[in-house]
Amino acid sequence: MKTLNIAAALAVLAAPAFADGHAASGNGDAANGEAEFNKQCVSCHVVADADGNVLAGRAAKTGPNLYGVAGRVPGTVEDFRYGDAIVELGETTGLGWAEESFVTYVQDPTAYLREALDNNRARSKMSYKVRDEQVAVDLYAYLSTFSE
Repeated sequence: MKTLNIAAALAVLAAPAFADGHAASGNGDAANGEAEFNKQCVSCHVVADADGNVLAGRAAKTGPNLYGVAGRVPGTVEDFRYGDAIVELGETTGLGWAEESFVTYVQDPTAYLREALDNNRARSKMSYKVRDEQVAVDLYAYLSTFSE
């Protein structure tokens, strides 16, 4: 059963989120993503580099630092207290956030974790949902500009 769960999580992270290709577009608008980040994300998240320089946001600490989120294994920001489900996802898959998985996650974090882990009791600590798929793609494009 554990092998099946891991395989399912890998499939969710690696495969396009939608068969018609919307989320797997790679056509995110980073400028719109920045505007949306400043509207929707700054109350909980910050983007700060390794030296602590805030590059985006207002030093919020409710959610993890999103610096380097593109490609980062879920649940692995040092000194952040994640929920058990997102840590389990990172430990079982070892895969970093790709556009498809990020877009699907931010649109419904708890549903994403439940499907990826095949566990109806899995919950995300992130209660906010990005309602528009293109906005989620744009957010990923913007956040992808911040990395080592």
